[in-house]
Amino acid sequence: MSEPRVLFVTSNRIGDCVISSGVIREIGRQLPGARITVACGRPPAPFFRSAPGVERVIILDKKKFAGHWIDLWKQVWRTRWDMVVDIRGSALAFQVRANRRRVYHRGLETGAPKVEIVTRLMQAAQTLEPELFIDDQARRQAAAVIDPQLETAPGPILALAPIAHQPGKSWPADRWGALVEKLKAEPRFDGWRFMLVGGPGDHPPAAPALAAAGMRGIDFVGKGDILASAAAIDRAALFVGNDSGLMHVAAAAGRPTLGLFGPTEWWLYGPWGPKTRTVASNETRGEFAPIEALTVEHVFEGVLNLHDAFIGAQTAAKP
Repeated sequence: MSEPRVLFVTSNRIGDCVISSGVIREIGRQLPGARITVACGRPPAPFFRSAPGVERVIILDKKKFAGHWIDLWKQVWRTRWDMVVDIRGSALAFQVRANRRRVYHRGLETGAPKVEIVTRLMQAAQTLEPELFIDDQARRQAAAVIDPQLETAPGPILALAPIAHQPGKSWPADRWGALVEKLKAEPRFDGWRFMLVGGPGDHPPAAPALAAAGMRGIDFVGKGDILASAAAIDRAALFVGNDSGLMHVAAAAGRPTLGLFGPTEWWLYGPWGPKTRTVASNETRGEFAPIEALTVEHVFEGVLNLHDAFIGAQTAAKP
């Protein structure tokens, strides 16, 4: 009997791919030995290269007149799939042959966090916790940038991700610089390094924070793909970032994570996990304010609280 074949159609956004990453393990539980084909956008594609059971990753580059869906259909229609999982709720899921389908639809949205929605979609017996699939290649790429800088000035790393590519989600760049200045002067962060993380083209938003960090800064902006960035974040003791894919990466890595929110639903899209916190421009659920209303002092206090909850508590527990 041949191994089950599964088509997993997921997002073109890194954050959504991380949030739904528990689907990979669940496919293996429901169909042991499954051979998985993943279809996703180009930025998150490296995320799946070492995921268990994944034998192929098809990149969906958006085209006019839904041409990317036509291209995907041409690559998958000949296969009789044992299961199709479609996080995007596309029509393609119903245009290929499949024994079982798990297709996202609006009826699943009941105000619960997206991780719980994905769990219901898969009819899973347990919550599908997000997971990273960091390989040796990614860890080597991260080490090549980080290790030489730590040799001259070792210390714990605070990772910062001041980039979000959706309008309204990016806290102003100059405030990131002001935040780093305050953290450098805070005794809790004596000897800490400040690592800026982002993709290619993200240097302008990161520049004020890098300038403020000075010799204590580590520049990991545009230094590798999403898996290399994940490996770099996995080296950090704490993470602070906008509502973005890297925020979800940090939470999935188990790093204590603080997410910054403006006019988006922090109660739905906040980082997932026991070591996560959020600060928002309006802390009242169901109400919103521009992210520019989020003050440096508010974020600074959030970082201190994150530190005290997870770093300070560990230090206090040592004999």
